[in-house]
Amino acid sequence: MTIPRLVVAGAHSGVGKTTLATGLMAALARRGLAVQPFKVGPDYIDPTYHTLATGRASRNLDTWMVSPERVAALFGRAARDADIAVIEGVMGVFDGYGYEDDRGSTAEVARLLRAPVVLVLDVARVARSAAAMAHGFATFAPDLPLAGFILNRVGSAAHGDGVRRAVEQATGLPVLGVVPREASAQVPSRHLGLVPTVEPGAWAAFVHAAADLVERTCDVAALLALAHAAPPLCGAASLPPPRPCAFRRIGVARDEAFSFYYEDNLDVWRDAGVEIVPFSPLRDRALPSDVDALYIGGGFPELYAEALADNAALRADVRAAHAADVPLYAECGGFMYLMQAIITQEGRAFPMVGLVPGNAVMQARRERLGYVEVEPARPHWVARDGVRLRGHVFHWSRWEGFTPSRETAAWVVLPRRGGDVLPEGYRRGRLVASYVHVHWAGEWWGA
Repeated sequence: MTIPRLVVAGAHSGVGKTTLATGLMAALARRGLAVQPFKVGPDYIDPTYHTLATGRASRNLDTWMVSPERVAALFGRAARDADIAVIEGVMGVFDGYGYEDDRGSTAEVARLLRAPVVLVLDVARVARSAAAMAHGFATFAPDLPLAGFILNRVGSAAHGDGVRRAVEQATGLPVLGVVPREASAQVPSRHLGLVPTVEPGAWAAFVHAAADLVERTCDVAALLALAHAAPPLCGAASLPPPRPCAFRRIGVARDEAFSFYYEDNLDVWRDAGVEIVPFSPLRDRALPSDVDALYIGGGFPELYAEALADNAALRADVRAAHAADVPLYAECGGFMYLMQAIITQEGRAFPMVGLVPGNAVMQARRERLGYVEVEPARPHWVARDGVRLRGHVFHWSRWEGFTPSRETAAWVVLPRRGGDVLPEGYRRGRLVASYVHVHWAGEWWGA
């Protein structure tokens, strides 16, 4: 399988790779190319920029949550009808699940997909030392397909020329972009990371500016040539045939408050013949008719708590669906929405659906972050008995007013390095909810 492809990686978080990767995607789309975007790791927000830039749904490539063989298969499926695939990395290029190896890292994905890597360096406060950094990245893992560098936040033309010469001399690799400090587009941040494009704002203007920035400061033709030089993907695994799913139509909450979904999860249902029916807990006064199950994903419900509380009709309809034994699955922000109330840092309480006991109380600091491996505390419709799934947690709220146990939990979290198995989330009847964002790994393990 021949798929032109390129990884835009960073030396560390905050180096500017999201702006540059999004800008490159948009610049290539301007040329009339079908650009398939990807994001390494579990993040939900960066892919929304990619989708806006390309018009194609961005996909996550996570080799910890999903086996490398399955990641390669999902990549091939999504990119097979594209002209080029552009993959944005996560954190620093070698950062992943742990400190001992680079599982789950951009480096692992690049090796797996045999994709050339362009590394973004922030050179705002360095001169020749940038060459030492570049040399370190080029030699740390000789099997990394590192193909060049982009220098970001350059202070002046002389600074950029000097750093370019030093980096190229130290590594033998080309510098493919020199981005002035004042030209760097700024993406607003939120406590979960970058602000998702489903929120109101001039996101089309940002994408346009990012594309202009890349066109002006990077050698787009050379980057495109690198992507076309990627070797064929040989022997990529194929996805298993779809498992049967008991549902015909699944209602999925999608609006400004709830937008965090792994597109590959939804594809698993689509492959099984399920119709995905979107609805908005912010604006719709009733659930979609004739749905067999409901899925409320993550997002920023705390930012829209007042509007969610004001939509009492929809909240009542969710309660009625649960009373009618409609299967209901919720993750993170959706879990918060199903609680009694969301309480802001200022102490304001906004009533929510009320199916989960206790409140989501917002904290001044991040409450939890990291990968988890879970199995159902008891079999339920999302996962059969004995199935282990991997996922990710990242939230700033604390569940207060209720203490979960194995009898009430949706999942149990398996210990990472010894320790106890911990109950996670809440399960009552056909309601399954927790803070965990689970990845089906391209295969449905539920009812």
